[in-house]
Amino acid sequence: MLLDPPTYLASLQSNIRQRPIPWDGAVRAGNLTEDQLARIRAVDKVKRDVRKQTIDADLDGYLILFVGGQGQKSVLESAHKRQDVVQYILVLLSDLLADIPALAKAIIQTGDPYRHFLPLLAHSSNPEDPIPLLTSTVLVGLMAGSRDESPATVDKALPVVFSYLSSLTKNPDAGLQDIGVQEYSSLLYGRAPRRQFWKQRSETVTPLIEILRAAAGVGNNDASASLWSGATGSARSGLEGSLGGGVGLQLLYRVLLVVWQLSFEAADIGDDLNDEYDIVLLYTQLLRLSPKEKTTRLLVSTLLNLLVNNQSTLLPTAVLARLPGLLQNLATRQLADPDLREDMDRLRELLDEYTKTKTTFDEYVGELSSGHLRWSPPHRSATFWTENARRILDHDNGALVRRLAEIMKKPWESDKAVLAIACNDVGCLVREVPEKRGQLERLGLKTRIMELMGEADENVRWESLRALGGWLQYSFESK
Repeated sequence: MLLDPPTYLASLQSNIRQRPIPWDGAVRAGNLTEDQLARIRAVDKVKRDVRKQTIDADLDGYLILFVGGQGQKSVLESAHKRQDVVQYILVLLSDLLADIPALAKAIIQTGDPYRHFLPLLAHSSNPEDPIPLLTSTVLVGLMAGSRDESPATVDKALPVVFSYLSSLTKNPDAGLQDIGVQEYSSLLYGRAPRRQFWKQRSETVTPLIEILRAAAGVGNNDASASLWSGATGSARSGLEGSLGGGVGLQLLYRVLLVVWQLSFEAADIGDDLNDEYDIVLLYTQLLRLSPKEKTTRLLVSTLLNLLVNNQSTLLPTAVLARLPGLLQNLATRQLADPDLREDMDRLRELLDEYTKTKTTFDEYVGELSSGHLRWSPPHRSATFWTENARRILDHDNGALVRRLAEIMKKPWESDKAVLAIACNDVGCLVREVPEKRGQLERLGLKTRIMELMGEADENVRWESLRALGGWLQYSFESK
């Protein structure tokens, strides 16, 4: 999928191409050799077909020019003291890689194709230094152009490039963020790069999720609570062409594109992606706010990849997030994109099939699995607890009450309602199946209930008192 180059990068490259370089002086100073200069001039400022013919006729010579070999230095080694020449060569090589894909494959097949480039990523800590930025573009061109998945690329070079690009995505400058995200997209061309991207997710994925949360109008500190409660901020900013947090539509689209590419590994990472980032809930909220059909398409397609490959775990979460109703509303729109319509139909069918057979017990299990409780109907239904309390305690050797205990251990500073709901549920279990109190006590639930009686939140104190009251009642009756 081709995208226009980021404006900042295109402008920088254009300025460098137009910059006059005193080539002959560089040769006299020993910063270049005559042979190197001759090869540069043969492909500089000429038409694409001339470049291709020239390189095809002297491929070995151009490999030596850019990566060295046969006892000869590369042009980057020769000119390392001349920053203007280094910048020019990096832009020229980037252009050549774009025009002549075979050049990337040839460079990759040399002994150590990255040895002259990777050190340049650490040329300076100054984000305005063009050399690391231009180097990253060359490295992305090499990797994406060759679609290489060898250990030299995936294990050695790619982690370094991902780390550098993450520094761009975390930079407050939207232009640099745009470059980092688009270069990520170019690198996610196969399974091995996508797995490495996920392996480095604290650097790579987390900043992208922060951008998406900002676009959805939620802060990172209380993102989950805000999304589940629906208490998100205004999604539209006062700026034309941007969403919450000032996230531009172009940047939003490019971030969504990267996550969509990552979602092709959903069978392996889908559950973790949702556990760590509440991705289903976040994407449902973004789908509500999606300003353009092209962003809607990426959101729907990503959700489809996730839900198809993780049906038992993520379909319940999608229902809790009210995705089925949202899809019904979207179906009333006149959508021009046939691929979007097809993906929406498949997603609706998947959810409809699930909800047809879903019971109230399944809804409760799905809510526990999501890790975030809300006041959904089962919690306040006496009938639900009468019919399902024992089943909850016995299900999968007590897995559900263990999950409830895990939820209660968290402080939930941004959403105390979760603790109040958990206390309600524990109290209902005690009242319905008092003989199983020991099972709950061994999980630390009684102790936690007593701790929560000292909470500042009034609802938590009340629900914990009610739960403990049931405990004490059956304790007295058993004596």
